[in-house]
Amino acid sequence: MKGKTLHRFWLAAMLPMLLLLQACPSDPQDDEEKARIAADVDYQAKTYLRTQYMDVYYWWRDEVKDRNATLKPYDYDIYDFFEKMLYKDDRWSWMCDKEYYISDETGVITGTWGISLGQAVEYYKDYGLRVRYIYPGSPFEPYGITRGAVLTHINGQNVEDLPNAPFTNEKLKIYQDNFFKSPQTFTFRLVDGRDTTFTASMLPELRTHTNLITRIIQPGEFPGLSVPVGYFHFMAFKANFLGDIAESMTWFHDQGIRNLIVDLRYNGGGDSRASDTLMTYLAPKSAVGKPYVIRKHNSYLGTLDDSFKDENNTYNIGANAASLDLDRIYFITGPGTASASEMVMNGLKPYMGEKMQMVGDTTYGKPNGMYVLMYPGSNSDYQAYNKGNYDKLQWVFLPIAFFNQNSRGESIPWDGFVPDNYRPDDLYHDFGVEESDIKACLTHLVSGTWPALPSATQQSVSTKAGKPRYRIDTEEDKPGYGRYTVREHGF
Repeated sequence: MKGKTLHRFWLAAMLPMLLLLQACPSDPQDDEEKARIAADVDYQAKTYLRTQYMDVYYWWRDEVKDRNATLKPYDYDIYDFFEKMLYKDDRWSWMCDKEYYISDETGVITGTWGISLGQAVEYYKDYGLRVRYIYPGSPFEPYGITRGAVLTHINGQNVEDLPNAPFTNEKLKIYQDNFFKSPQTFTFRLVDGRDTTFTASMLPELRTHTNLITRIIQPGEFPGLSVPVGYFHFMAFKANFLGDIAESMTWFHDQGIRNLIVDLRYNGGGDSRASDTLMTYLAPKSAVGKPYVIRKHNSYLGTLDDSFKDENNTYNIGANAASLDLDRIYFITGPGTASASEMVMNGLKPYMGEKMQMVGDTTYGKPNGMYVLMYPGSNSDYQAYNKGNYDKLQWVFLPIAFFNQNSRGESIPWDGFVPDNYRPDDLYHDFGVEESDIKACLTHLVSGTWPALPSATQQSVSTKAGKPRYRIDTEEDKPGYGRYTVREHGF
């Protein structure tokens, strides 16, 4: 959770700069050191990161401050310097460059296929390169590519995982060497079993939205269903896209939806302003004005500004005339469900009780959040950033700055939320009533019971044992987007 986010995997809120009086680093002792400093184009950014951000906001400030003071910034590039300053158990903090941040905030992806691929490895033992989701406007969309389609060939070279043609390192290399070349020729096997081969070019840019799918499942679409059910596939919490939330939720309200499936399986978090907004629609009316998250900061911040003291960091659920006041809510989760997604579920738990169920796989486990800390970072710079002017921006740092609790003092588990009903991500069906997680939610709503797990052998999959766990690149991992943007995720 950042103050995404990001894409991806955090929650935070834009923070006005504190006027901090920090000790300046000692003058270099010799000409060689002066020369190394002069040759380091990011030296000032690194020292600013250390003295103004890590020595102030970082949750583990006291544990790392003395060690970090001994680091020589010119010994590392800026990404390695940031990584070097982190606490040993910190798997969440990250940073990115200007381009990635602007892309993430605006939803505009550059040089993209508009598609994400995954592998159904853990449960199905399937290393096939399957479509997890596709954005509207993707250059693959005209060729019928949907979730569940399998990439079988790139540039005429086979990358398909079959028992008689296992997914080898050679096939992985074919994928990595060719997938991001444009134009490129692909062959996909569609969900209906047909193969399609086409040549396409990457889009220079693609404008995405945070709600991938907003639809209503009607009673006639699922056996035994007697009421309409809303389905909201939400990809990221972004403050610039609050209208996406309002549009979808207001439509559900106007259609009288009282049962909702919120699909967060690929939602790695984002901005607290978006989670605040979503809570006003999802929480019961009886919870309005009550806390849903309490932030805990390091003790040093409280000595600088009273706003960081524990008693000033309780966030309450706001009133909303379009609140759904739900009878039932189902959250679909997975390893990519993190940060703000987990915070919303944790915040709702005290108020929803058995009306709330989690379905899918264990969430990532991110009980904390960060503020968006920018460089350059003077007060005038932040005034420009808050107006959307990023001309001077070079780097964005997101070190962990607080931990979250709900109104009962419960934290998000470090190992993630274990769902009420475990189900592997079903990469064999498009999003709909036959997709395993959605089907499980509807079955439970109708009968109060969970359906059996899908058979891992009923699919046309490889069951080879002892294979390494590959991690393929996706749109989020594309080189140049930001070095540590998705390091907490994978397949």
